[in-house]
Formats: sequence, structure tokens, C-alpha cells
Amino acid sequence: MQIDSEWLAAFDEALLALFAIDHADAGMDREELGWYCEMPAGEAAVAYGEDFDLCRRDRVWPLHGLRLAS
Repeated sequence: MQIDSEWLAAFDEALLALFAIDHADAGMDREELGWYCEMPAGEAAVAYGEDFDLCRRDRVWPLHGLRLAS
């Protein structure tokens, strides 16, 4: 499966904003990225966090000016 580099960058940005990790930190491989790559990047990051029960960053640090890219 081909993962679009712009989507991946936006996905990582959303993961970092929401969960303070990126796909590499999460240990995601190409197959796992494929499960989410058909979704807009921001929605995919939220779905990934829900699927793996990740703790939201905003529970620890307040978010100022969060902007999720799609």
C-alpha cells in the first residue's frame, strides 16, 4: 500500500498534537498505516488514539491554538 507523504506528515502532526507521539514513536508499520490512510489525517489520528486507548495530551498539558490538518 502506498502512503501519501503529505497525508503522513499531517497524520504525524495530529498525533503529536493529540498524543505527543508520531507514527514512528507508536511503532506503526506500513500495514497499520494502511488501516487509517483512507481517512482525513486528523480523523485518522483520533481513530488511532481511540483504537489503542491512548491518553490525550490535553489531559496533561493544555493545548493552545491546536490546529488539526486533514
